[in-house]
Amino acid sequence: MGQVVPMETTSSPRILVVEHESNAGVGLVGRCIAERAWPMDVVGPAHADVPSSAPGYAGVVVLGGTPGPEDDDLADWLPCVRELVRDCLDRGVPLLGVCLGAQILAVVAGGAVTEALAGPEVGLIEVGWAAEADNDPLLHGLPDAAPALAWHWLEVVDLPVGSHSLASTSRCANQAFRVGPVAWGLQFHLEALAGTAREWASEEDLEPLGLSVEEVATSVADAEPRLVDVWSTVSRRWLGVVADVAARIGPAEPAQARPSPPKPARARPSPPEPA
Repeated sequence: MGQVVPMETTSSPRILVVEHESNAGVGLVGRCIAERAWPMDVVGPAHADVPSSAPGYAGVVVLGGTPGPEDDDLADWLPCVRELVRDCLDRGVPLLGVCLGAQILAVVAGGAVTEALAGPEVGLIEVGWAAEADNDPLLHGLPDAAPALAWHWLEVVDLPVGSHSLASTSRCANQAFRVGPVAWGLQFHLEALAGTAREWASEEDLEPLGLSVEEVATSVADAEPRLVDVWSTVSRRWLGVVADVAARIGPAEPAQARPSPPKPARARPSPPEPA
């Protein structure tokens, strides 16, 4: 599979999306990108190879998936994703990391990820905001106890130096954080709605947690209007940051050439639902 090459056919900011698994797509965030009619390239194991830098892209979205952020033996593209995230941090390219994407951001910036301390967090949750969120470009002024879809067995337990938790739940202290001025990690799935929840849900995963497929799917479906309202707002704010940065410094230029990390032999079992 070859590298994606951003084409300079439009003056609109171009977005790069890293999709780890085909059932964990860009969803609601993609709708908001389409509203602006911005070009978007998707890379990952089912698409073009993940680049280790973001030349020509004004913003990067790294989505969720089953592996942990350093499970290179299960997902041989992860070294390139970590290099891509490092490149975004080094050059100030706006980044939105979701679930696994947030965990990758934390690890690259010096934080730590382990198994979720309170156990897996799956289904509809209510996110509480830290005081630091009041002045955050994406998260300010959102409703208290905002609904969101969680689906993770791992979590960020140590944030990178200089980062602060922006949101939490009773089971997860670091639901949202920012690294530097324009890189955000969200442990929950702002992009996912009821259809995605039903696709991910399986009795095998949910029964040990005391949950059922119908319970999870129905609760997310009932909350969908609020999910769309809150997380469309956040997605549009992130795209506003992308537009502001692109207007100020122009589209991201290629970083100094660096070799792509070596890829270990691929060994991918059929993945369960994203964690």
